[in-house]
Amino acid sequence: MNLASFGMDTITLGGSLATKLAASRAAGFSQIMLWARDLTGHPGGLEAAAELVRASGQRVTGIQVMRDYEGLEGSLHDYKLDVARQMLEVCRAVRAPLLMVCSSTSSHAGGDIGLIAAQLAKLATMAVPLGVRIGYEALSWGRHVNQFTQSWDAVALADHANLGVVLDSYHILANGGDIDGIEEIPSEKIALVQLSDYMWRELRSPQERLETARHLRVFPGEGAHSDELARMLRCLSRAGYRGDYSFEVFNDDYQQLAPRFVARRAHASAKWVTDQVLRRSLQVRQAAAVEVAP
Repeated sequence: MNLASFGMDTITLGGSLATKLAASRAAGFSQIMLWARDLTGHPGGLEAAAELVRASGQRVTGIQVMRDYEGLEGSLHDYKLDVARQMLEVCRAVRAPLLMVCSSTSSHAGGDIGLIAAQLAKLATMAVPLGVRIGYEALSWGRHVNQFTQSWDAVALADHANLGVVLDSYHILANGGDIDGIEEIPSEKIALVQLSDYMWRELRSPQERLETARHLRVFPGEGAHSDELARMLRCLSRAGYRGDYSFEVFNDDYQQLAPRFVARRAHASAKWVTDQVLRRSLQVRQAAAVEVAP
C-alpha cells in the first residue's frame, strides 16, 4: 500500500468535471473514480468529457454506479440490461476498468441468491469484450443484500473471473463494524475498497443511516470510527489485498468548499491510512524480531 493506491471520488468535490480533475491532480492523486453523470452531463458531451479525463493524466479507477440491477425479472430485467449496456459504453469511453453495481433496494427485486448470482455473472460476461470488470457492493440498506458477507456469497456463487466484490467502509461501519469474514475473501476477488467514516458513534434509525451516507460522511481519520477502520485496513493488508482504494465521501459541506481544499484533506487521509497499516506492520515485525533474538 502506498499513496498511488488511493484516488478521489468526484462525488466528494464541487464544481465542473474539469475543476474536479484539476483539484485531484493538484493534491497529488494519480487516479479518480468518476460518476457516469460527470461524463454524460458534460456540456460538450461524452467524447469531450473523455478527452478532459485523458488530458488530466489520471487513471480512471472506475465508473459509478449501476443501481437496482439484480433480482429483477421479465421486462424490468430487460430494461436494466439496456441501462447496463450504456453504462459499459461510458466505461469504454474513459477506459474505466471497473463498473460498480450496488445491491438492489427495489421492492420489485427478489432475494433468491441463485438468481442474483446468475444475473451478476451475465453482466460480467457482457463486460468482458469491453475490458471492464464488474464490482458488486452491498448497500447497508439493500433490500436483500446488505452485508458484505452476502455480496461475497453472491460473487462466490457466480464464480465468474470478471466479477468481484466492492468493500465500502461506511456500509461496514453502519452495520456495526463487524469485519469477521473479510480475510476469507480471496484478495483477487476484491475489486475495490471504498473508504469513508462519519462523526458519531451510533446511527439511531434507518433514516439517519441513509442521511449520513448521502450527506455527512467524512474522510478516514476525521470520524468517530478510526479504530475500526484501522483494524479493517490491517485485515485487508494481511489478507494480501494490493488493489485500489477510493475515497467515497458524500458530504454537503465539502461540496460547498474549494475543491482543492477538499482534495488536500483527502490526501492527508491517504497518509493517515498508510500510517495505520505500515506503522502497525512495523511494530509487529519489530516484536517478532525481539522474540527470536538470542
